[in-house]
Amino acid sequence: MLAQATIAAPADAGLALPSPYLLFLGDATQASYAKTAFGLRDWSGDRCLGEFAAPGGTVTTGLPRLTPVAARARGACAAVIGVAVEGGQIAESWILPLVEALDAGLDLVSGMHQRLSDVPALAAAAARTGRRLIDVRVPPPGIEVATGRKRSGQRLLTVGTDCALGKKYAALALARAFAARGVDVDFRATGQTGIMIAGGGMPLDAVVSDFAAGAAEMLSPDAADGHWDVIEGQGSLFHPSYAAVSLALLHGSQPDVVVVCHDPTRTHIMGLPGFVLPSIATVIDQTLALGRLTNPAVRCGGVAFNTAALDADAAAAVIARESDRLGLAVADPIRGGPTFDALIAACLG
Repeated sequence: MLAQATIAAPADAGLALPSPYLLFLGDATQASYAKTAFGLRDWSGDRCLGEFAAPGGTVTTGLPRLTPVAARARGACAAVIGVAVEGGQIAESWILPLVEALDAGLDLVSGMHQRLSDVPALAAAAARTGRRLIDVRVPPPGIEVATGRKRSGQRLLTVGTDCALGKKYAALALARAFAARGVDVDFRATGQTGIMIAGGGMPLDAVVSDFAAGAAEMLSPDAADGHWDVIEGQGSLFHPSYAAVSLALLHGSQPDVVVVCHDPTRTHIMGLPGFVLPSIATVIDQTLALGRLTNPAVRCGGVAFNTAALDADAAAAVIARESDRLGLAVADPIRGGPTFDALIAACLG
């Protein structure tokens, strides 16, 4: 019975999650750890009905605060774990609220590393209620070791000076802008939130390291010459914890263009105050040097800033200053405008 209550959603298949969603924010006190919830709110808002949290949680997406019972009464079909914590484990403090969601008649969706069915209380509640436990961070079978073979089509990869600063948002905005200009384009998701938004992708950080570059090759296959894959970046080459997945993605995706994502208000690697954030120029140089292993022609199309913490005037000033200093197109993809148009033109060449 437990096996029937557990569903693995392979990344290579279409992912039809039960919606609308009730977003679970855990006991997060920093918005950066609730990026899944914010990503779903911003890019799949029509499927998000409300939010709930564990005791001690202070983060809010601005959606209505609902109990699981109230959300079910309003039509919610699933509770989605909207937080991403280091290590990807389900916290003990989350279990009671998640059991409450199952008891209310909601399926449970997770992008955590730990499988939902490996938590005895959740497995028992799912079996008791007949609800489903759906894990999206499950790599597909049959991933092969990377070959480095050059593939047809064009590829853009977002890379970062740090993790959790807008690589997914930039990639989604770029893909949307490409499509608006008549470009044949696909957004390629590489993380749990992107997969939930796109309905498929590759959970790259859940792939065994020997096969990670091969997984990136599998994610973005041969395509027509005019086709673009815009690939969601992961981690940072300069993050002591997550550089490995960033390098595998860079080598396997073989980008023709990279866009460096940066938060101009951040000074240190997130969660590691002893590591100063690298400069944008350093990230560009290192990314291109390493990227040339599988695509000697890789170039930097520009820089995507996350200026959410700045007002409009301050954002415009820092974008203009950094564009002049770097000699590259710099824009905030979410704010859009002429600077973003310039970034799109630079990427498309």
